[in-house]
Amino acid sequence: MSGLSARGSDPRAPTIRGPTPGGRLAPLLRPRTIAVIGGGAARNVLRQCDRLGFDGEIWPVHPTHAKVEGRPAFRTVADLPGAPDAAFVAVNRHATVAAVGDLARIGAGGAVCYASGFREADDGVELEAALISEAGTMPIVGPNCYGLINFLDLVALWPDQHGGRPLGADARGVAIVTQSSNIAISLTMQQRALPIAYIVTAGNQAKLGVSALAQGLLDDERVSVLGLHVEAFDSVTGFESLARKARERDVPLVVMKTGRSERGSAATLSHTASIAGSDAGARAFLRRLGFARVTGIPEFLEALKLLHVHGALDGARLGVLCCSGGEASVVADRVDETELTLPNLAPDHAAAVAAAVHPLVTVANPLDYHTFDWGNESALTETFSAFTRGPFDIAAVVLDFPRGDRCRGDDWQVTQQAFERAVAASGTPGAIVATLPENLPEDTAAGLIERGIAPLAGVREALSAIECAAAVGAAWRAPSPEPLLPNRVIANEPVLLDEAVAKACLSAAGVPVPAHRTVASTDEAVAAAESLGEPVTLKALGISHKTEHGAVKLDLRGSNEIRAAATTLLDVLRNPAESMGKQPDTGTGLLVERHEADTVAELIVGIHRDPLFGPMLTVGSGGSLVELMADSVTMLLPVTHEDVHAALASLRCAPILDGYRGAPPADLDAAIDAILAIARFGVDNAERLEELDVNPLGVRPHGQGAVALDALIRMRVGADGDAPDHGDPTGETEP
Repeated sequence: MSGLSARGSDPRAPTIRGPTPGGRLAPLLRPRTIAVIGGGAARNVLRQCDRLGFDGEIWPVHPTHAKVEGRPAFRTVADLPGAPDAAFVAVNRHATVAAVGDLARIGAGGAVCYASGFREADDGVELEAALISEAGTMPIVGPNCYGLINFLDLVALWPDQHGGRPLGADARGVAIVTQSSNIAISLTMQQRALPIAYIVTAGNQAKLGVSALAQGLLDDERVSVLGLHVEAFDSVTGFESLARKARERDVPLVVMKTGRSERGSAATLSHTASIAGSDAGARAFLRRLGFARVTGIPEFLEALKLLHVHGALDGARLGVLCCSGGEASVVADRVDETELTLPNLAPDHAAAVAAAVHPLVTVANPLDYHTFDWGNESALTETFSAFTRGPFDIAAVVLDFPRGDRCRGDDWQVTQQAFERAVAASGTPGAIVATLPENLPEDTAAGLIERGIAPLAGVREALSAIECAAAVGAAWRAPSPEPLLPNRVIANEPVLLDEAVAKACLSAAGVPVPAHRTVASTDEAVAAAESLGEPVTLKALGISHKTEHGAVKLDLRGSNEIRAAATTLLDVLRNPAESMGKQPDTGTGLLVERHEADTVAELIVGIHRDPLFGPMLTVGSGGSLVELMADSVTMLLPVTHEDVHAALASLRCAPILDGYRGAPPADLDAAIDAILAIARFGVDNAERLEELDVNPLGVRPHGQGAVALDALIRMRVGADGDAPDHGDPTGETEP
C-alpha cells in the first residue's frame, strides 16, 4: 500500500446530518466516508455499520477480494476514490504501520488501529514509534482497541457485537471513553436506559489519549455528559484543558478511575507518604478539575444517567419519599455514608405535608407516606407536591416496579404519575429509585428520561449518582483552579535535613516554630534550657521518626533532668546499633526547644512528590497515631485559603478544632496560615523538595496561634549550588 497520491474527498458523499462539530477529530468521530482495510475484523465493521444504519460511503480495501459484504473492494489505499474521513485498519501490526502511512499521505481524516502487539508487547515499542511517525498529523485511535461507535450519526468503526441503539441525529446522549475495549462492550450491553451517544476505546493511546478524545467529543453539542474510564492519565495538561473546555460547554464529567499509581520509591521517610496513599494524587487531581469520581461500573452508569437528565445539582440536600419504614431506614443509613444531607422539614413545610397525609403518618425526611392512599393518584399527588416544595436540591421516590410477566403494575404507575406531576409543579429535580436494578424495567426507565425524571437503579448507586451531581455543581460554582506546578526535578539526589535546619527553613517561609537552640554537649543543653526557659524538649538531630527510636524527651525541668536526658540522647547518637538497631541518618547533636504544652489540637501537614502530579499537600489528624487514624485530605499545589479551609472542615477531627464537648476552640485561622506558608515553601522549592513532614502542627486555643512542633524535610540542594533559604544557618531562634 504505497505510491499513493491524494485525490480529494468523494463528491458523492451524503450531507452530514445534524449539527457539525468542529475540531480536527470531527471527520474521525462523524465520518461520511469510511475505508475498511483488512479481512475478518474489517468485514465485521461493514456488518455493524449496516446493522446500525450508516448511510454514508464505505470503501473496503482488500488485496484479493473483488467484493466484501456485497460492496466493490479496492486493492490498495491508492485505488480509493478519495481520502476517507475515517478508516478502520484491521491487518497485522506490521501491515498496520504501512496502511496508516498510506492513509496519512492521501489526507485521510483519521484511523482506528485494531491490531495489538505494539507498546503493550515486549517487542512492540519500536513498532509503535514507527506507527506514530507514519501517522504524522493524522489522528489515530489505538492501536490495540476496538474503535468507536457514534449512535447519533449511525457510525460503527467497530469489529464486534454491541448492545447500543440508534438515538437519532437530533437527540442528545452520553459520550463514554474507555481504555478497555471489553469494558466498552459491556457498557453497551447495559439495560438501564442510559442513552449512549458515543462509545470510544482508547487502547494504547499512541496519538490520541483519553483527554484528547474527550475534548473532541465536547465539540459535538449533542453530548450531554462525558464519562471516562481511566487506568492511567495520558496527560496532566490535557486533562486540565479538558476541564476548562467542559466547564465552558457546561458538560459534566464522571471518571471511573481504576488501578493504583505507584508512589516514588524515595518517599519512604515521611508520615505524609504513608497516609496519602498511592491513589491520593488521582483523587486530588480529579477533585481539583471538578470531575465526579466513581470506582465501579454500576455507579458510573447511574451517575451518567442522572447528569444526563438533570445536569449538575445546586447542592446536596435530598428529600426522599418511601411507602414503607424499611425503605426509609435503608436510604437513611446509606445517606450517612455519603456527603449528602437529609434536611429536617421546617415547621411550615412540615405542617403542609401533615395536612396532605393520613393522620397516622409521621412527617419526617425520609417521609414514609405509608399505603393509606396507595392507588389514589390525586391524594398521592397532593402529598408528593407538599413534600417536594421543600428546600431540596433533588427529590426521590423509592419505587420498585413489579414483574411484568407475573404481576400487574397499575398502582405503581399511579405512584409514578403522581410523582412526575409533583416535581413538575414544584420545579425540584426528581428521581425514581428502585432498590434492585431488575425492578426498574428498561422501557419504564426510558420513558422517565423522556419526561425529565431520572430513573436510578439501586440505593447505593443512586446516592452515589446524586453525590456526583452535587460535587460537580459545587466545583463549577467555585473559581476555576490554577494550573498545577510543572513536575520538574533537578537531577541530584535528595538529602535529609536535620530538624534544626528544617525548622529554620520553615521559619524563614513564615511557619511558626518553637524557640530552640542546637547544642553538642550536656552542659550546652542545660545552658540552652536556662536561656529558653523551662520546660524544654530535647531531640537527637539527624534521626527520622524520633519517637519510635527513643530520640526525643519531652517536658523536661531542672538541670538534673535535662542533663540525664541529654546524656541518653547523645548515647543514642554515639551507639546507634544498641539504641536503634540501625545507623542514624546523620548524627549532628541535640536540639533544645521550648516545650509547647498549650495546644488543643494536633495536625499533620506534609508534602510529598507524586511521580505524575508533582508536589502534593496533605493535611490531617496529627500526632503519634497518624497512620492509625488515617484522617487526611490530599491536595495538589498550588492551593488557596478556601482549599485549606474546606480540607480541614472535611476531617473527622474537625469537631476538635471547633471545640468538642466544651473544650476551647482551636485557632483555625492560625492553622490555615501555617498550612499556607508550608504550601508556599513547597511551591518555591518545587523542583528540589522530595518530602516534608510537620507532625504535629500544634494548634493553640483561638487567638493564640499555631506552631510546628516537629519537622522533617528531604530535598535536593540545588545542582547549581543553591540551597533553600533557612535564615540563621545555626538553626537557632531566640525565645
